Amino acid sequence: MFHRLVGDKYFYKRIIMLMLPIMIQNGITNFVNMLDNVMVGRVGTVEMTGVAVTNQLMFVFNLCIFGAVSGAGIFGAQFFGKQDHEGVRLTFRFKMIFCIILCLLGMGVLLFGGENLIGMYLAGDGQSAEAEASLQYGMQYLRIMLIGLIPYTVVQCYSSTLRETGRTVLPMVGGVIAVLINLVLNYVLIFGHFGAPRLGVAGAAIATAVSRFVELAIVTVWTRLHAKQTPFIIGAYRSFYVPGKLIGQIALKGLPLMLNEALWAAGTAMVNQLYSLRGLNVVAADNIMQTFWNVFAVAFMAVGVAIGIVIGQHLGADETEEARLSAGRLVTFSIALSTLVAGLFALAAEFIPLAYNTTDEVRLLATRMMQITALAMPLDACANACYFTLRSGGKTVITFAFDSGFVWLVQAVVAYLLIHFTTLPILPLFAICQALNLIKAVFGLYLVHKGIWVRNIVN
Repeated sequence: MFHRLVGDKYFYKRIIMLMLPIMIQNGITNFVNMLDNVMVGRVGTVEMTGVAVTNQLMFVFNLCIFGAVSGAGIFGAQFFGKQDHEGVRLTFRFKMIFCIILCLLGMGVLLFGGENLIGMYLAGDGQSAEAEASLQYGMQYLRIMLIGLIPYTVVQCYSSTLRETGRTVLPMVGGVIAVLINLVLNYVLIFGHFGAPRLGVAGAAIATAVSRFVELAIVTVWTRLHAKQTPFIIGAYRSFYVPGKLIGQIALKGLPLMLNEALWAAGTAMVNQLYSLRGLNVVAADNIMQTFWNVFAVAFMAVGVAIGIVIGQHLGADETEEARLSAGRLVTFSIALSTLVAGLFALAAEFIPLAYNTTDEVRLLATRMMQITALAMPLDACANACYFTLRSGGKTVITFAFDSGFVWLVQAVVAYLLIHFTTLPILPLFAICQALNLIKAVFGLYLVHKGIWVRNIVN
């Protein structure tokens, strides 16, 4: 049993080599997002609230794109596992076509429905003048952020395919350069340094949009110049043709995954909207908590991406026993790593809110919410590892029920009942909703142990 849960040094060396670039990229991205958030928070609580609510909507959009590339990416990883470069190329082409269409639809929804969507989060207890000001700042931020959605979408198509073919360094380099540019522009444009105008919230949005165009240029140009190392790009734009059979397979396996990501993000946004009914202070504190949770969670999230790559390649090569062994070891590794990170997060939570120009009440609330999520982090890591394992074998309907089904049918329902039918304060209410992840983690371990995900879907 021990050897099924713990691998040798060569196993962990491979995993670390895969996850380290992903973790560095996501870590730096989230770190700069954190600094961005702190900088806006230094301007004021009202501005921070408007930007935080808008980022909730952007989060839903981002996960829709992630779900689309991930659904097709199941096939990309397995095609690469059997060295079928034409299959990888066609999968990449499908991603580009589908994601651009999805991006345009998302931009339309956010442009014409953004004001109503943001207003849903500002309906809780609090002064109406503050809520109106937060709405205006949120819309100002959103309109500029829309400019960067197309480059963001194209980069996700490239980066996901590069990772599926084992090239994780380029997306990391492009992401790191982009976020550093974002950081510098934030400093200049938010506060008006070096003779630039003081743009506040608008400056933060401009910085993000510019950085996404920079990342797009880096990733696409490098991939084209190194076509021999990335053969999927050769001829990728010669036509828009994707075989109907492959489209049907991706739709069958990938569409539930895309819907899952969209519904999971929407469900999470709904839960946060329910929390917001306890007051604008909760919106501000929840924003601080989520910003820093993203920074500390990069470790086990990177393990999840590595799981998808490693197990997908094993399954594509018909190495079923290796896939089973890797799954058990990676789930164990993810839980152990997240436990260590959670301890650091709980300690740091005492000091993090001091960086914000906000009230003592918001700071204390943010600290306690971070410490609650730290306690639940190993459960999140376990569920995340199980999710990527199930997904790697194309079990997208099961992952749909496991992931988004859980958010909507369990967490959102419990949050709704507690918000509307009790007077429970936000902290015990929040703790109860976080503790529900125990159910998800146990169910995920059961599904992984059953081995229903062990399937080659590209032969």
